Amino acid sequence: MTHRPLFLSALLAAGLASAPALAIQPQPGPPLRPSESVWVAAPTPKGGVSWALLESTKEITRTDKQGLIRSKPVFPANVKALAGKRIKVSGYMMPLQNSPKQTHFVLLAYPPDCPFHLNPAPMQFIEVRTATPVATGYDVVTMEGLLSLHGDDEQGIFYRFTDAKPG
Repeated sequence: MTHRPLFLSALLAAGLASAPALAIQPQPGPPLRPSESVWVAAPTPKGGVSWALLESTKEITRTDKQGLIRSKPVFPANVKALAGKRIKVSGYMMPLQNSPKQTHFVLLAYPPDCPFHLNPAPMQFIEVRTATPVATGYDVVTMEGLLSLHGDDEQGIFYRFTDAKPG
C-alpha cells in the first residue's frame, strides 16, 4: 500500500486551511455528484455506520528493511465492537475486476475521481466480496456485509466485507 507523500499532505492541509469553510461543508439541496463532493465522505445510510467512525482507527506506520511502508491499525473500542457483525456502509465503488458487474471490489469513503484521494488511507476503504455480482457505477452505493477487522499482516487492509450485498 502506498501512502500520500508528506509534501502532498502538507499542500492539502495548507489548501484546506486557506479555503472558505463553506467550500468544504456539505450543502443543502440535490445530492452532490462525485466531482462536487471530493472533500465529503459518502453519507451514512439509515441504520448504518459512518466513515467518521471507521476513520477513527489510528494507523501506525514503519519502514521495513526493503524500504516499504507498512501499517498496522489501532482500532478504537467502538470499531472493535463492529467486528463479526453485519453492518451497512455507503461509499464509492472502485472495481477490481474487468467486468460491468463485480463480486470483488473496494468501497471507498471518498470519490475515486479526486486526485488527493487516489491512495486512500487503510481506514478509508473496505474490501468487499459478494456472492451475487453488483453493477458498477459512479454514484454512492450502500453495501451491507459481515465486517472483519484486519491489519496484523501489515498489508494495508484494515476492513473487509464478506457475504456482502447491496443494502
